[in-house]
Amino acid sequence: MISPKSLVACLLAASVIFAGGEKGFAGTISEARLRAAADDKDNWIIPGRDYANQRFSPLDKITPANVGKLVPKWIYQTGIAGTFQTTPLVADGVMYVTTPFSNVVALNAVTGREIWRYDHKVASGYKLCCGPANRGAALGQDRVFVATVDARLVALESASGQVAWDIPLVDPDTSHPAGMSEDKSSSLDSGDPRLKSNVQGQTGVGSAAPPLVVGDLVIAGINGVGYGLHLDSNRPGSPLGTVVGVAGRFGRPGFIAAFDVKTGKRVWQFDTTEPGWEGEYSPTTPDGIPLHRDIAGEKAAAPKFSDSWRHGGGSSWPTPAYDPALGLIYIGVGNPSPQASGETRPGDNLYTVCLVALDVHTGKRVWHYQLVPHDVWGYDVASPPVLFDATVDGKPVPAIGHASKLGWYYTLDRRDGRLLFKSEPFVPQQNLFAQATKEGVLIAPGVGGGTNWSPTSFDATSGIAYVAAMHMPSLYKKGTIPATSDRPAVDFATIEPADVPYWGTLTAIDVAKTGKILWQRKTSEPLIGGVLATAGGLVFTGEGSGEFSAFDAKTGDHLWSFNCGAGVNAPPIAFQIDGREYIAVAAGGSQIWGFRQGDAVVVFALSN
Repeated sequence: MISPKSLVACLLAASVIFAGGEKGFAGTISEARLRAAADDKDNWIIPGRDYANQRFSPLDKITPANVGKLVPKWIYQTGIAGTFQTTPLVADGVMYVTTPFSNVVALNAVTGREIWRYDHKVASGYKLCCGPANRGAALGQDRVFVATVDARLVALESASGQVAWDIPLVDPDTSHPAGMSEDKSSSLDSGDPRLKSNVQGQTGVGSAAPPLVVGDLVIAGINGVGYGLHLDSNRPGSPLGTVVGVAGRFGRPGFIAAFDVKTGKRVWQFDTTEPGWEGEYSPTTPDGIPLHRDIAGEKAAAPKFSDSWRHGGGSSWPTPAYDPALGLIYIGVGNPSPQASGETRPGDNLYTVCLVALDVHTGKRVWHYQLVPHDVWGYDVASPPVLFDATVDGKPVPAIGHASKLGWYYTLDRRDGRLLFKSEPFVPQQNLFAQATKEGVLIAPGVGGGTNWSPTSFDATSGIAYVAAMHMPSLYKKGTIPATSDRPAVDFATIEPADVPYWGTLTAIDVAKTGKILWQRKTSEPLIGGVLATAGGLVFTGEGSGEFSAFDAKTGDHLWSFNCGAGVNAPPIAFQIDGREYIAVAAGGSQIWGFRQGDAVVVFALSN
C-alpha cells in the first residue's frame, strides 16, 4: 500500500508535468553529483554553483552578439516584499528559491509555476538580528536545507516540501546574546547628537547564508553575534545608518557546525572565539600594514577582560568552499564584539575577521589567516571564499581567494594559508586602519566595505575574478556616555555615513597570477548582490535602481540592461533546459542599503 507521504509526492510530480509540460521533480542530488557540479552545464545545484564557489557558468549560447535579444520569460512573485538576497538553485527543471523570512518555494524552472511552498513560522516574539533576508538553500540526498532568520536548520523533502526535521541552531536560552537589551536608547541618552536618532540593538541570533551539503553532513553557521547598535540614517534615501559600538560584555561566540543530513544531529562545531583569542597582539596586518593599536594598553587591560572571548562575536556570513582532495572546508568569519569599540576585548580577537580552514570530518582548525587583528572598523570576511589554481613562479598552486571589505582581493595557498599576493585596490582607500577621534576621521572603505557579502565570479580559463564593490566612506568617531549616580561612564564609538559622494565598481582582476586590475566600470549605485560570469563572454550584475545589466567580460563594455522594478541586490545564476539557456535573478532590493524592495524572481532567455 502506498503511504500518504508517497502519494502526495506522486500527485505533486504529476501536477507539475500536467501544468508545465516540461519537467517533473528533481532527481536525487547525490554526493557524486555535488562533487561533479562544476561539469554540470544544465543545473545550478550548489549555492556557489560548485564546491569551489566559482559561480562561473559554462553556458555560451548568450553572447555579446545576441544579448540584446534577452527578454523576461517568466516572473514569480513571492508575495513578500522585503530584502531579497537569494541564490536560486536549479535541479532537473525545478528551481528552489528562499524568500525573506526563510520560506522556501519549488518552481517549474521553465514556466515559473509553483510546485510546493514551505512557509517558515518565526518563533513568536523572536527579535531578528539582521533583518528578514535569506541567501538561499542547499540540496542533497532528496532534501532541501535552509538555515533560518530565527537560527533554525530545517530539512524539507525535495519532492513535497514536507518537513523532515527542524532543529534549533542555538539553545533558546542563548539565542539572545548576553547583555543585549531590547532597547538601548535610554542608556545612550547622553545629549550627544549622534545618539538622538532611533536606536535599535541587535538582540537575536540568526542565519542568512545557504548551508553546504558534504556527504552525510549539512554545514551551517550563525550570524548576529557581533554586537552593535544601529541608528537610522539622517540622510533621506541614504543607504546604511550609524553603527554604535559600546564598550562592555555584549554578544556571544559565533560558530559553524555540521549536522547529520538524515537526523539533524550535531556532529561537530567550531566556535569562532575561544580562550586564548588574544593571540600575539599583532601591531600590523599579516601583510605588514600598521594597525595603530595601543598594544601596551591592551596588555594592561587583559587581566580584567580575560573572559571577553565569551562575548566575542565572529558571525558566519558566507557559505563555505570545499576542497574534496584536501578534505578541508574554508569559512569566512565576521567582526568581533562589541563592534567598533575594542576597549573591552584586548588582543587580536582570534578567529574573527579571518579565513579559516577546517577539517570537514571533525571541524578542527587546520589554519587561519586573520586579515585584520583586533578589528574595530567592521571589516568582516563576508564574501564567499573561492578556490582555484594560481600560478606562482611559473608553477601551479592550489589557492583560495577572497574579495575583501578592505578593497583588496587576497590570493592564498589553500593548503597552509600562506599569502601568495593581493590585488591592486579595486575601490579607493583612505585612512585605512585609522583610530577613532572625537572630531571623526574619514575612512574608506567604510563600514559597508569594498566588497560586502556579494559573491564574486571566477573564470578558471582566464584566471579572472569579477568583483562587485562600492565606495561608501564612513566617519569614525569616539565618545563617552557620562557617568550617573547608578552607572559608570561608558566609552563608545560610532561609524557614520560620510556626507560625500558614493558609487559602485565592477572590476575584472587577474587573481591567479598578478593581482592586476584588467578593467573597471563605475556604477551610479553601490554594488551589493553579486556577479555571474559565463562562457558566452558576459558578466551579469544588478543595482539598487532595479537595473539588471550585462557587460562584455573582455572589455567591461555595458551591453544590455533591463529594469526589474525593484532593487536587484541578489546573485544571478544561469541554467539550461532542453538546450535553452536561462538567466535568473531575484529583484527585491534591500532595506539596509535603502534600495526599493519587491518580491520577484525574474527569469530571462533569448527571444524566439
